[in-house]
Amino acid sequence: MGTKKSVEAVVIGGGVIGSAVTYFLALNHVEVILVERGAIASGTSGRCEGDVVVCDKEPGFDSQLAKLSLDLFPQVASQLDYDIGWTQKGSLLIIENEEEMEAATRFCGRLAAEGIPARMLDRKEALDMEPALAKDIVGGMETTCDGSLYPMGLAYGLLHEAKKRGARISTYSPVVKIETDNKTSIHKVITPDAEIITKNVVNAAGVWAPTIGKMVGLNIPITPRQGQMLVSERAFPVASRKVMEFGYMMAKFGNRSYVRNVSPEMEEFGVALVFEPTEAQNFLIGSSRRFVGMDTSCDIRVLRAIAQRAIRFFPAIKDINIIRSYAGLRPYTPDHLPIISRTEIPGFYVAAGHEGDGIGLSLITGKLIAQMICDQSLAIDISPLSLARFQGRKKDVCES
Repeated sequence: MGTKKSVEAVVIGGGVIGSAVTYFLALNHVEVILVERGAIASGTSGRCEGDVVVCDKEPGFDSQLAKLSLDLFPQVASQLDYDIGWTQKGSLLIIENEEEMEAATRFCGRLAAEGIPARMLDRKEALDMEPALAKDIVGGMETTCDGSLYPMGLAYGLLHEAKKRGARISTYSPVVKIETDNKTSIHKVITPDAEIITKNVVNAAGVWAPTIGKMVGLNIPITPRQGQMLVSERAFPVASRKVMEFGYMMAKFGNRSYVRNVSPEMEEFGVALVFEPTEAQNFLIGSSRRFVGMDTSCDIRVLRAIAQRAIRFFPAIKDINIIRSYAGLRPYTPDHLPIISRTEIPGFYVAAGHEGDGIGLSLITGKLIAQMICDQSLAIDISPLSLARFQGRKKDVCES
Protein backbone atom coordinates (compact mmCIF):
# COMPACT_ATOMS: atom_id res chain seq x y z
CA MET A 1 0.00 0.00 0.00
CA GLY A 2 1.50 3.32 -1.08
CA THR A 3 1.54 6.58 0.83
CA LYS A 4 -1.85 8.29 0.92
CA LYS A 5 -2.02 11.92 -0.14
CA SER A 6 -4.78 14.40 -0.85
CA VAL A 7 -4.51 17.34 -3.26
CA GLU A 8 -6.81 19.54 -5.33
CA ALA A 9 -5.35 18.46 -8.67
CA VAL A 10 -3.08 15.81 -10.18
CA VAL A 11 -1.27 16.49 -13.45
CA ILE A 12 -0.15 13.39 -15.36
CA GLY A 13 2.87 14.01 -17.57
CA GLY A 14 6.12 15.89 -17.02
CA GLY A 15 6.70 17.38 -20.46
CA VAL A 16 6.25 21.05 -21.28
CA ILE A 17 2.45 20.73 -21.35
CA GLY A 18 2.18 19.13 -17.92
CA SER A 19 4.78 21.53 -16.56
CA ALA A 20 2.85 24.53 -17.87
CA VAL A 21 -0.41 23.23 -16.40
CA THR A 22 1.28 22.72 -13.03
CA TYR A 23 2.83 26.19 -13.19
CA PHE A 24 -0.46 27.97 -13.86
CA LEU A 25 -2.32 25.93 -11.25
CA ALA A 26 0.33 26.87 -8.70
CA LEU A 27 0.01 30.53 -9.71
CA ASN A 28 -3.69 30.20 -8.90
CA HIS A 29 -2.91 28.74 -5.45
CA VAL A 30 -4.19 25.27 -6.37
CA GLU A 31 -2.61 22.44 -4.37
CA VAL A 32 -1.20 20.30 -7.18
CA ILE A 33 1.08 17.33 -7.68
CA LEU A 34 2.61 16.34 -11.01
CA VAL A 35 3.32 12.66 -11.61
CA GLU A 36 5.64 11.54 -14.40
CA ARG A 37 6.47 7.99 -15.51
CA GLY A 38 10.14 8.87 -16.09
CA ALA A 39 12.27 11.98 -15.74
CA ILE A 40 11.02 15.49 -16.45
CA ALA A 41 10.98 16.23 -20.21
CA SER A 42 12.20 12.72 -20.99
CA GLY A 43 9.63 12.09 -23.72
CA THR A 44 8.64 14.27 -26.66
CA SER A 45 9.74 17.48 -24.90
CA GLY A 46 13.32 16.21 -24.82
CA ARG A 47 13.31 15.14 -28.48
CA CYS A 48 12.13 18.17 -30.40
CA GLU A 49 12.92 21.70 -31.48
CA GLY A 50 12.09 24.74 -29.40
CA ASP A 51 9.78 26.56 -31.79
CA VAL A 52 7.31 29.17 -30.59
CA VAL A 53 5.91 30.26 -33.92
CA VAL A 54 2.83 31.57 -35.69
CA CYS A 55 4.21 31.42 -39.23
CA ASP A 56 3.11 27.82 -39.87
CA LYS A 57 -0.38 28.09 -38.39
CA GLU A 58 -3.56 28.13 -40.46
CA PRO A 59 -4.92 31.71 -40.28
CA GLY A 60 -7.95 31.86 -38.03
CA PHE A 61 -8.46 30.01 -34.76
CA ASP A 62 -5.15 28.12 -35.10
CA SER A 63 -3.04 31.26 -35.52
CA GLN A 64 -5.00 33.16 -32.86
CA LEU A 65 -4.35 30.43 -30.30
CA ALA A 66 -0.65 30.36 -31.20
CA LYS A 67 -0.34 34.15 -30.91
CA LEU A 68 -2.03 34.16 -27.50
CA SER A 69 0.53 31.63 -26.31
CA LEU A 70 3.49 33.37 -27.93
CA ASP A 71 2.57 36.64 -26.21
CA LEU A 72 2.90 34.94 -22.80
CA PHE A 73 6.51 33.85 -23.28
CA PRO A 74 8.48 37.09 -22.83
CA GLN A 75 7.00 37.78 -19.40
CA VAL A 76 7.12 34.17 -18.20
CA ALA A 77 10.72 33.78 -19.40
CA SER A 78 11.76 36.91 -17.51
CA GLN A 79 10.21 35.61 -14.28
CA LEU A 80 11.80 32.15 -14.25
CA ASP A 81 15.02 31.43 -12.37
CA TYR A 82 16.14 29.19 -15.26
CA ASP A 83 17.63 30.57 -18.47
CA ILE A 84 15.36 28.96 -21.05
CA GLY A 85 17.20 30.47 -24.01
CA TRP A 86 14.25 32.58 -25.09
CA THR A 87 14.93 34.58 -28.25
CA GLN A 88 12.53 36.30 -30.62
CA LYS A 89 14.25 36.64 -33.99
CA GLY A 90 11.34 35.80 -36.27
CA SER A 91 10.99 33.15 -38.97
CA LEU A 92 11.49 32.94 -42.72
CA LEU A 93 9.51 30.64 -44.98
CA ILE A 94 11.32 30.18 -48.27
CA ILE A 95 9.46 29.89 -51.55
CA GLU A 96 10.70 27.59 -54.30
CA ASN A 97 8.50 28.43 -57.30
CA GLU A 98 5.77 30.73 -58.60
CA GLU A 99 2.92 28.43 -57.56
CA GLU A 100 4.14 28.60 -53.97
CA MET A 101 4.58 32.37 -54.27
CA GLU A 102 0.91 32.83 -55.19
CA ALA A 103 -0.23 30.64 -52.30
CA ALA A 104 2.18 32.31 -49.86
CA THR A 105 0.97 35.78 -50.83
CA ARG A 106 -2.62 34.80 -50.01
CA PHE A 107 -1.53 33.08 -46.79
CA CYS A 108 0.53 36.10 -45.71
CA GLY A 109 -2.39 38.44 -46.36
CA ARG A 110 -4.66 36.37 -44.15
CA LEU A 111 -2.12 36.35 -41.31
CA ALA A 112 -1.55 40.10 -41.63
CA ALA A 113 -5.30 40.71 -41.54
CA GLU A 114 -5.31 39.16 -38.06
CA GLY A 115 -2.58 41.45 -36.82
CA ILE A 116 0.27 38.96 -37.24
CA PRO A 117 3.44 40.83 -38.35
CA ALA A 118 3.95 38.99 -41.65
CA ARG A 119 5.26 40.27 -44.98
CA MET A 120 6.30 38.92 -48.36
CA LEU A 121 9.87 39.14 -49.67
CA ASP A 122 11.13 38.95 -53.23
CA ARG A 123 14.25 36.96 -54.10
CA LYS A 124 16.66 39.83 -53.44
CA GLU A 125 15.10 40.66 -50.08
CA ALA A 126 15.18 37.02 -48.97
CA LEU A 127 18.81 36.59 -50.04
CA ASP A 128 19.81 39.87 -48.40
CA MET A 129 18.26 38.56 -45.19
CA GLU A 130 19.83 35.08 -45.43
CA PRO A 131 22.76 35.17 -47.92
CA ALA A 132 23.53 31.45 -47.56
CA LEU A 133 20.25 30.44 -49.20
CA ALA A 134 20.26 28.87 -52.66
CA LYS A 135 20.23 31.59 -55.31
CA ASP A 136 17.34 30.07 -57.29
CA ILE A 137 14.66 30.57 -54.63
CA VAL A 138 11.76 32.77 -55.71
CA GLY A 139 11.25 34.66 -52.46
CA GLY A 140 10.08 34.29 -48.90
CA MET A 141 7.59 35.18 -46.19
CA GLU A 142 8.80 36.71 -42.92
CA THR A 143 7.08 36.76 -39.55
CA THR A 144 8.94 38.90 -37.04
CA CYS A 145 7.19 37.78 -33.86
CA ASP A 146 8.29 34.12 -33.79
CA GLY A 147 10.65 32.86 -31.11
CA SER A 148 12.54 29.84 -29.85
CA LEU A 149 13.81 28.37 -26.58
CA TYR A 150 15.24 25.27 -24.90
CA PRO A 151 12.31 22.90 -24.31
CA MET A 152 13.88 21.03 -21.40
CA GLY A 153 14.84 24.32 -19.79
CA LEU A 154 11.25 25.49 -20.13
CA ALA A 155 9.88 22.38 -18.41
CA TYR A 156 12.38 22.55 -15.55
CA GLY A 157 12.00 26.31 -15.19
CA LEU A 158 8.21 26.16 -14.96
CA LEU A 159 8.30 23.35 -12.41
CA HIS A 160 10.97 25.07 -10.33
CA GLU A 161 8.70 28.11 -10.07
CA ALA A 162 5.66 25.93 -9.35
CA LYS A 163 7.52 24.17 -6.52
CA LYS A 164 8.33 27.54 -4.97
CA ARG A 165 4.57 28.06 -4.82
CA GLY A 166 3.85 24.71 -3.20
CA ALA A 167 3.52 22.28 -6.11
CA ARG A 168 4.91 18.78 -5.66
CA ILE A 169 6.68 16.75 -8.34
CA SER A 170 6.85 12.95 -8.37
CA THR A 171 9.08 11.46 -11.07
CA TYR A 172 9.41 7.77 -11.97
CA SER A 173 5.82 7.41 -10.80
CA PRO A 174 3.74 5.83 -13.56
CA VAL A 175 -0.01 5.99 -13.08
CA VAL A 176 -1.37 2.46 -12.78
CA LYS A 177 -5.00 3.23 -12.02
CA ILE A 178 -7.49 6.08 -11.76
CA GLU A 179 -10.53 5.51 -9.58
CA THR A 180 -13.85 7.27 -10.06
CA ASP A 181 -17.00 7.47 -7.98
CA ASN A 182 -19.27 5.26 -10.09
CA LYS A 183 -17.82 6.97 -13.20
CA THR A 184 -19.44 10.23 -12.16
CA SER A 185 -16.39 12.04 -10.82
CA ILE A 186 -12.67 11.62 -10.20
CA HIS A 187 -11.69 10.15 -6.85
CA LYS A 188 -8.15 8.80 -6.77
CA VAL A 189 -4.91 8.43 -8.78
CA ILE A 190 -2.78 5.41 -7.93
CA THR A 191 0.96 5.01 -8.62
CA PRO A 192 3.27 2.24 -7.37
CA ASP A 193 4.21 4.42 -4.39
CA ALA A 194 1.14 6.50 -3.61
CA GLU A 195 -2.62 6.80 -3.56
CA ILE A 196 -3.55 10.39 -4.31
CA ILE A 197 -7.08 11.46 -3.48
CA THR A 198 -8.17 14.31 -5.73
CA LYS A 199 -11.15 15.84 -7.51
CA ASN A 200 -9.22 16.95 -10.59
CA VAL A 201 -6.94 15.06 -12.98
CA VAL A 202 -5.24 16.59 -16.02
CA ASN A 203 -4.14 14.10 -18.66
CA ALA A 204 -1.06 15.77 -20.15
CA ALA A 205 0.63 12.52 -21.08
CA GLY A 206 1.26 13.29 -24.76
CA VAL A 207 1.52 10.14 -26.87
CA TRP A 208 0.56 8.13 -23.76
CA ALA A 209 -2.65 10.13 -23.27
CA PRO A 210 -4.81 7.36 -24.81
CA THR A 211 -3.50 4.90 -22.20
CA ILE A 212 -4.47 7.27 -19.39
CA GLY A 213 -7.84 7.90 -21.02
CA LYS A 214 -8.65 4.19 -21.07
CA MET A 215 -8.28 4.12 -17.29
CA VAL A 216 -11.49 6.14 -17.06
CA GLY A 217 -13.20 4.67 -20.11
CA LEU A 218 -12.40 7.48 -22.56
CA ASN A 219 -11.20 7.10 -26.14
CA ILE A 220 -8.59 9.76 -26.90
CA PRO A 221 -7.64 9.67 -30.61
CA ILE A 222 -3.95 10.47 -30.39
CA THR A 223 -1.38 8.61 -32.49
CA PRO A 224 2.42 8.88 -32.18
CA ARG A 225 3.95 10.50 -35.27
CA GLN A 226 7.71 10.21 -35.44
CA GLY A 227 10.00 13.07 -36.41
CA GLN A 228 13.77 12.87 -36.85
CA MET A 229 16.35 15.64 -36.48
CA LEU A 230 20.02 16.24 -37.23
CA VAL A 231 22.34 18.30 -35.02
CA SER A 232 25.39 19.92 -36.60
CA GLU A 233 28.80 20.70 -35.18
CA ARG A 234 29.52 24.30 -34.20
CA ALA A 235 30.00 26.12 -37.46
CA PHE A 236 30.04 29.43 -39.25
CA PRO A 237 26.75 31.37 -39.17
CA VAL A 238 24.42 29.88 -41.78
CA ALA A 239 21.10 31.49 -40.90
CA SER A 240 20.13 34.17 -38.41
CA ARG A 241 16.65 32.84 -37.66
CA LYS A 242 14.42 29.81 -38.10
CA VAL A 243 14.01 28.92 -41.79
CA MET A 244 11.31 26.63 -43.19
CA GLU A 245 10.12 25.79 -46.69
CA PHE A 246 6.64 26.90 -47.70
CA GLY A 247 5.96 24.00 -50.07
CA TYR A 248 5.18 21.49 -47.35
CA MET A 249 2.59 23.84 -45.88
CA MET A 250 0.69 23.94 -49.17
CA ALA A 251 0.00 20.23 -48.88
CA LYS A 252 -0.58 20.44 -45.12
CA PHE A 253 -3.25 23.12 -45.45
CA GLY A 254 -5.41 21.49 -48.04
CA ASN A 255 -3.88 21.87 -51.50
CA ARG A 256 -3.68 18.13 -51.99
CA SER A 257 -3.07 18.51 -55.72
CA TYR A 258 0.23 20.28 -55.08
CA VAL A 259 3.27 18.04 -55.52
CA ARG A 260 6.72 19.27 -54.56
CA ASN A 261 9.71 18.53 -56.74
CA VAL A 262 11.28 16.08 -54.29
CA SER A 263 12.48 12.49 -54.34
CA PRO A 264 10.07 9.62 -53.64
CA GLU A 265 11.84 9.03 -50.31
CA MET A 266 11.34 12.64 -49.23
CA GLU A 267 7.66 12.38 -50.08
CA GLU A 268 7.30 9.02 -48.32
CA PHE A 269 9.01 10.23 -45.15
CA GLY A 270 7.30 13.64 -45.09
CA VAL A 271 10.63 15.45 -45.29
CA ALA A 272 10.52 19.25 -45.38
CA LEU A 273 13.19 21.77 -44.49
CA VAL A 274 13.27 23.15 -40.97
CA PHE A 275 16.55 24.88 -40.12
CA GLU A 276 17.09 26.40 -36.68
CA PRO A 277 20.30 28.04 -35.44
CA THR A 278 20.99 27.71 -31.73
CA GLU A 279 22.69 29.87 -29.14
CA ALA A 280 25.45 27.22 -29.01
CA GLN A 281 26.41 28.12 -32.61
CA ASN A 282 25.32 24.83 -34.10
CA PHE A 283 22.00 24.18 -35.77
CA LEU A 284 19.10 21.76 -35.81
CA ILE A 285 17.95 20.37 -39.15
CA GLY A 286 14.64 18.67 -39.86
CA SER A 287 12.07 17.53 -40.49
CA SER A 288 10.24 14.27 -41.14
CA ARG A 289 6.83 12.77 -40.39
CA ARG A 290 6.10 9.03 -40.19
CA PHE A 291 3.71 6.73 -38.38
CA VAL A 292 5.89 3.96 -36.92
CA GLY A 293 4.25 3.28 -33.57
CA MET A 294 6.35 4.12 -30.53
CA ASP A 295 9.67 3.64 -32.36
CA THR A 296 12.20 6.36 -31.51
CA SER A 297 15.12 4.90 -33.43
CA CYS A 298 16.65 6.87 -36.30
CA ASP A 299 16.49 5.58 -39.87
CA ILE A 300 19.50 6.42 -42.06
CA ARG A 301 17.22 6.78 -45.09
CA VAL A 302 15.22 9.48 -43.35
CA LEU A 303 18.32 11.26 -42.05
CA ARG A 304 19.87 11.22 -45.53
CA ALA A 305 16.71 12.70 -47.05
CA ILE A 306 16.65 15.44 -44.40
CA ALA A 307 20.29 16.29 -45.12
CA GLN A 308 19.71 16.36 -48.87
CA ARG A 309 16.75 18.69 -48.52
CA ALA A 310 18.75 21.02 -46.28
CA ILE A 311 21.64 21.15 -48.76
CA ARG A 312 19.22 21.99 -51.56
CA PHE A 313 18.30 25.24 -49.77
CA PHE A 314 21.64 25.85 -47.99
CA PRO A 315 24.38 24.56 -50.34
CA ALA A 316 27.15 25.90 -48.09
CA ILE A 317 26.44 23.32 -45.37
CA LYS A 318 27.36 20.26 -47.46
CA ASP A 319 30.77 19.91 -45.76
CA ILE A 320 29.60 20.62 -42.20
CA ASN A 321 29.67 17.59 -39.90
CA ILE A 322 26.62 16.17 -38.16
CA ILE A 323 27.40 15.23 -34.55
CA ARG A 324 24.21 13.43 -33.63
CA SER A 325 20.63 12.67 -34.57
CA TYR A 326 17.49 11.89 -32.62
CA ALA A 327 13.86 10.95 -33.11
CA GLY A 328 10.82 12.02 -31.12
CA LEU A 329 7.13 11.18 -31.15
CA ARG A 330 4.60 13.92 -31.82
CA PRO A 331 1.12 13.37 -30.33
CA TYR A 332 -0.98 13.57 -33.51
CA THR A 333 -4.75 14.08 -33.74
CA PRO A 334 -6.79 13.45 -36.91
CA ASP A 335 -7.63 17.14 -37.42
CA HIS A 336 -4.18 18.47 -36.41
CA LEU A 337 -5.60 20.45 -33.48
CA PRO A 338 -4.77 19.70 -29.85
CA ILE A 339 -7.26 18.50 -27.26
CA ILE A 340 -7.62 21.06 -24.46
CA SER A 341 -10.84 20.02 -22.88
CA ARG A 342 -13.16 19.05 -20.11
CA THR A 343 -14.61 15.57 -20.55
CA GLU A 344 -17.81 13.71 -19.78
CA ILE A 345 -16.23 12.68 -16.47
CA PRO A 346 -16.36 15.68 -14.11
CA GLY A 347 -12.88 16.58 -12.92
CA PHE A 348 -11.04 14.81 -15.77
CA TYR A 349 -9.32 17.12 -18.25
CA VAL A 350 -7.24 16.47 -21.36
CA ALA A 351 -4.29 18.63 -22.43
CA ALA A 352 -2.61 16.65 -25.19
CA GLY A 353 -2.43 16.08 -28.94
CA HIS A 354 -0.39 19.15 -29.86
CA GLU A 355 1.67 17.23 -32.45
CA GLY A 356 4.59 19.54 -33.37
CA ASP A 357 3.13 22.61 -31.65
CA GLY A 358 3.48 21.58 -28.01
CA ILE A 359 6.33 23.93 -27.14
CA GLY A 360 4.67 26.95 -28.67
CA LEU A 361 1.21 26.19 -27.27
CA SER A 362 2.41 25.08 -23.83
CA LEU A 363 1.73 28.31 -21.96
CA ILE A 364 -1.74 28.96 -23.34
CA THR A 365 -2.62 25.32 -22.70
CA GLY A 366 -1.53 25.57 -19.08
CA LYS A 367 -3.39 28.84 -18.63
CA LEU A 368 -6.62 27.48 -20.16
CA ILE A 369 -6.63 24.30 -18.07
CA ALA A 370 -6.01 26.33 -14.91
CA GLN A 371 -8.86 28.66 -15.85
CA MET A 372 -11.18 25.67 -16.28
CA ILE A 373 -10.24 24.09 -12.97
CA CYS A 374 -10.50 27.43 -11.16
CA ASP A 375 -13.83 28.19 -12.86
CA GLN A 376 -12.53 31.38 -14.46
CA SER A 377 -13.41 32.96 -17.80
CA LEU A 378 -11.38 31.40 -20.61
CA ALA A 379 -8.84 33.39 -22.61
CA ILE A 380 -10.39 32.11 -25.87
CA ASP A 381 -13.34 29.99 -26.95
CA ILE A 382 -11.86 26.51 -27.06
CA SER A 383 -14.85 24.59 -28.35
CA PRO A 384 -12.82 23.60 -31.47
CA LEU A 385 -10.43 21.78 -29.10
CA SER A 386 -13.05 19.74 -27.23
CA LEU A 387 -12.58 15.98 -26.97
CA ALA A 388 -16.28 15.72 -27.83
CA ARG A 389 -15.53 16.75 -31.43
CA PHE A 390 -14.37 13.19 -32.09
CA GLN A 391 -17.54 11.52 -30.81
CA GLY A 392 -19.28 9.46 -33.47
CA ARG A 393 -16.20 9.47 -35.67
CA LYS A 394 -15.29 6.15 -37.24
CA LYS A 395 -12.11 4.48 -36.09
CA ASP A 396 -9.44 7.09 -36.63
CA VAL A 397 -7.11 6.58 -39.54
CA CYS A 398 -3.77 8.38 -39.65
CA GLU A 399 -4.05 11.33 -42.02
CA SER A 400 -1.19 13.24 -43.56
